[in-house]
Amino acid sequence: MDVLVAVFGRAVLYLAPLPSFLRRSDLKHITDGALKSMANRNEILAKINEWLQPENFQDYCPNGLQVEGNEQVMTLVTGVTASQALIDAAVEQNADMILVHHGYFWKGEDQTIRGMKKNRIKQLLDNDINLVAYHLPLDDHPGYGNNRQLAEVLGIQNPRPLGGLVWQGELPEPLSVEKFELEMARALHRQPLHVGAGADKIKAVAWCTGAAQGFINVALEAGVDAYISGEISEPTTHTARECGIHYFAAGHHATERYGVQALGAAIAEAFGVTHRFIDCDNPV
Repeated sequence: MDVLVAVFGRAVLYLAPLPSFLRRSDLKHITDGALKSMANRNEILAKINEWLQPENFQDYCPNGLQVEGNEQVMTLVTGVTASQALIDAAVEQNADMILVHHGYFWKGEDQTIRGMKKNRIKQLLDNDINLVAYHLPLDDHPGYGNNRQLAEVLGIQNPRPLGGLVWQGELPEPLSVEKFELEMARALHRQPLHVGAGADKIKAVAWCTGAAQGFINVALEAGVDAYISGEISEPTTHTARECGIHYFAAGHHATERYGVQALGAAIAEAFGVTHRFIDCDNPV
């Protein structure tokens, strides 16, 4: 017969039988005889889908539940990418669900489960942890999205969609290139790469987080002073120089830390679960 065990220092209190709504894996959440708030996994997923509406996106990976774990969720861990480091940290936090921007099963990747992918998925399954990922829907959301949240972090006013996934807004006051670069580095804890040339002062900006350097032409057509994305590619330098725009590569990881944090906080508020964001740093 299953029993519920509560540990008080060195004393052990047995509370039998184990309630029917708990499984053995739920015992990891019992500390000092108290249970954390618990929510149903499917109800959480339904609420996220209501917010992000992934059915409206043609994406490069499945959005939503990617690896199934515990049906009941008490601890939610969020992070940018479902790396081994994040999974290890989530296990230490006794997480039931990991929510990320970059999950698994991307179009064009090897479909076999071996090596690094096998190790990651095995640890998720062994620890009964759900892996949930939202890619483009999390970039584009007007409240929790990476683009909207990056505007908050950088102090960009009147953030609004420009076209596709690109957003635009204005700085509170015109800044020199050097001053804007310094403030961006302080906000993101990473030195951005600046290329190109343009106006002496930056006021109007456009941006798209992550690997969005190819959208620089959208910014050019809008006539903004600067364009920000996460990554840079070789042609981006020539475009910025020849077309007269300031371009900042601020880091794929650095620009996409904030959407999952905002979404995780909203889930915690809606369902009463514990939420922890874990930043597994990536210099790219």
